[in-house]
Amino acid sequence: MAGTPDFIVKQYETLAERARTRTFGLIEEDVIVLDTETTGLSVQDSKLIEIAAARLRGREIIDRFDTFVHPGIPIPEEITRLTSITDADVAHAPSSEQAVAMLEEFVGGCPVIAHNAAFDRSFIEAVKGGVNVSDVWIDSLALSRIALPRLSSHKLADLAELFGCAAVSHRAIDDVEALCGVWRILLVGLTDLPRGLMRRLADMHPDVPWSYRPIFSYLAGEDPDGIFSLAAARTEVLRAQAPEERVDADELPGLIMPSSDEVKACYAPGGLVNRMYPGYEPRAEQVDMACEVRDALATGTHRVIEAGTGVGKSVAYLVPFAEAARRNHVTVGIATKSNNLADQLMYHELPRLARELPGGLTFCALKGYDHYPCLRKLERMSRSTAEIKTNRDPADTLTAVAVIYAFVCQSPTGDLDGLGIRWRSVNRADLTTPSRECARRLCPFYPDRCLVHGARRRAARVDVVVTNHSLLFRNVAADGKILPPIRHWVVDEAHSVEREARRQWALSVSADEARALFERLGGERSGVMGQLIRNLAGSDAATLYMGLTAKATASVQRASLAMAELFEAVRELSRRGKADGYDNANIWIGPDMRASAGWQVFLPPALTAIDALDEAHRNLASLVETVSEDKPEFVVDAADAARRTGEIHDALDLIVKGEDERYVYSLQVNRRLRAGGESLTAELLDVGEMLATRWLPEVHTAIFTSATISIAGNFNHFNRAVGLDRLSPGSSRALHLDSSYDFDENMTVVVAGDVPDPRNRDAYLDTLEQLLVDVHIAMGGSALTLFTNRRDMEELYARVEPKLAAAGLELACQQRNASSRQLRDRFISQKSSSLFALKAFWEGFDASGDTLRCVVIPKLPFSSPTDPLSCERGLREERAWAQYALPEAVLEVKQAAGRLIRTSSDVGVLVLADSRLVTKGYGKKFLSSLPTSGYQRIESGQVGRYLELWRRTHER
Repeated sequence: MAGTPDFIVKQYETLAERARTRTFGLIEEDVIVLDTETTGLSVQDSKLIEIAAARLRGREIIDRFDTFVHPGIPIPEEITRLTSITDADVAHAPSSEQAVAMLEEFVGGCPVIAHNAAFDRSFIEAVKGGVNVSDVWIDSLALSRIALPRLSSHKLADLAELFGCAAVSHRAIDDVEALCGVWRILLVGLTDLPRGLMRRLADMHPDVPWSYRPIFSYLAGEDPDGIFSLAAARTEVLRAQAPEERVDADELPGLIMPSSDEVKACYAPGGLVNRMYPGYEPRAEQVDMACEVRDALATGTHRVIEAGTGVGKSVAYLVPFAEAARRNHVTVGIATKSNNLADQLMYHELPRLARELPGGLTFCALKGYDHYPCLRKLERMSRSTAEIKTNRDPADTLTAVAVIYAFVCQSPTGDLDGLGIRWRSVNRADLTTPSRECARRLCPFYPDRCLVHGARRRAARVDVVVTNHSLLFRNVAADGKILPPIRHWVVDEAHSVEREARRQWALSVSADEARALFERLGGERSGVMGQLIRNLAGSDAATLYMGLTAKATASVQRASLAMAELFEAVRELSRRGKADGYDNANIWIGPDMRASAGWQVFLPPALTAIDALDEAHRNLASLVETVSEDKPEFVVDAADAARRTGEIHDALDLIVKGEDERYVYSLQVNRRLRAGGESLTAELLDVGEMLATRWLPEVHTAIFTSATISIAGNFNHFNRAVGLDRLSPGSSRALHLDSSYDFDENMTVVVAGDVPDPRNRDAYLDTLEQLLVDVHIAMGGSALTLFTNRRDMEELYARVEPKLAAAGLELACQQRNASSRQLRDRFISQKSSSLFALKAFWEGFDASGDTLRCVVIPKLPFSSPTDPLSCERGLREERAWAQYALPEAVLEVKQAAGRLIRTSSDVGVLVLADSRLVTKGYGKKFLSSLPTSGYQRIESGQVGRYLELWRRTHER
């Protein structure tokens, strides 16, 4: 990995040489190295076709085992291409039961080592008698992540190549030979970890069966006097990294930038981008965008750039931004909405750019708190005797702890995302800390040794920082204390900026969060307070401390009761408010509600809760302040609770008073529950004002870019949303760049203009039902229907799904609590499947090719008239609907249409089934904002026939 300290690199470079002479006694006597080949990846559907193993004694292979296995089914062509194993090879091979019986005899109960052992073990043990092969399976893949945490890949083929072992060939016997060589290298790698760490790992949770424990215990015995100190290990690894900090661009008179001609040359045949991508073909729109970005950087002005699909936005802004960073020794930033784009930048485009630029390019990613390990919690977990919280194998948690320890001992900075931890088995909250719970100055690793706060230091020393919208806006709210001082930003996927900023700056008081806080605090015998009482009992100042603790504990319990009564009152108040939605009610707290009799009933428990929270906060803060002078380590959790109690108090006080006109106030209740899920929220009404006063003045250049920003060619809505309209004239410029794709050729827009008004529900649903059946059958599936409400979606799914099933077509529906990611993966993997979905699929969903050939929008996505934000805007502005709801709905339709054409070869149909597009004047805004130059208006009963004809002429 980039950024690995030199002393770690040198250790890795000598591993193979040291492995040839190092001995490991008992742990390398009679171990079995094993690999299998199968007909596929699923143990339910696939079968063994080869088993190979070798018996290791010291550095020598003393015996080998290899057999084909008759699978009882044909070997898929792709497996034959991968392994070269044919049906003829296995025709006379032993059955799986016979082969596993022979393997059992060969293994003789010895430990088995396999790379990704869970895979091989599941196939072996799926065969009758397979569970008898061995009780101890050691996964060399997981072990390699502990022994060699700084490698960017732990695939067997990459390990074998790196350390000069036998080559991997996707044949079991060859892979066994390779793993035999890698095995001893892993053992040497473990001995390079800090002294005493092996003992720490071996002693963790001795009650949990863990296959690596004997290895760590043996290696610990070789250094019985070793004492592990995570603080010392972090100090050593950080000492090796001291790159020079970048200049704050505020200290420069301006940026030195390449000329426009130099930028254009980067995109010319044989230029920089052509070297990054050998098959690259210059695109005029991409060059125009790069030059526009260059001009913005040179003049210290802002840009809003709507660049259609296929322009290549990221490469267009990366080149001038990289040059700005390198030539001026400053750090520049890129903020994305989605992880997909961030990963594309971090793992594909930036590495290619760094490789081709003379002198290279440095870059890093900054993520939210829960992407980084909390070293304080890591230490607590390794020493704890409490039962591990997991619904699966607790050994996976111990493996995660070992991987993280190894990683942080060899890594100056880094996050958890690439460590291969099985988060389905591991409780992430046990090893990470949200921002609100960070102990900061009370933590022994803060600030320099901490990976979260260390990431910010690292970011101040690189050319390009990649982060997400969430962290960017949290940094604004935190007065710049999260990110380094970056004055030049690209905000990609900028269509969602206003929504994300509002979400990050919202103040909320939630029943579930309050309950969790007070449960964590506990009482005299439980939780944080109970533990604190036990810790302080033997202190020299026990009398003082016990008095403060008793006072704090009593006030915490009063606050807990008051909050429970508050949320009962919130639920009662919700019955008097207006809300759409038939599960989750989102109710505006406006003047009428505040003047109602219901509010007068709500107010006493609300004011009582405010007072109780204030008392609890003051008593906790006093306790923390007093004890931290003598025993700061005892009050880390109490300090977090004190801070959070104060935040809840301030938010509740703000919402109940309702005097700050910058906010819109609302309450949320899940109507499906009798209790739980209630919350009170304050959201900023005008995000643009916050950006214009708190962020844009600190930024020299902000490039806002997306494929969907303008409304019928007009950028006023976006400029107002992000505050650019409040800056001085000439400080920003907006432009549209056409897509590089031929939308008129590849995409057709169909408007079914005769669908009845939804208020005539029976006629509306009957017409829509027939239309959806016709569309799906005509397109042969591969359709995504995007609904604005769950009620319509579920009723139409119940009607349409049986008819499509009868026609041999599969239709899925986004059910309550369904995983959006699993639905996406299933939709993408099954070419002819179709999906009914809600909000999560309106944007950011990529399914290129025949996987998605049709998008249907039954109803225009206007915000609900009872939505709190809409209500507040309507109260304050006469034309609020046209000013906000209309453009926001247009942008959502543009986003949905953008799901169809993701590559130059994609073709597809957008079906709009809302008659308002042709009966209302505002319909033109929707239709003129789409990437096609025209549309087809067709009666709903004829849409299916039209699509059949369209398919014949467009499908390749």
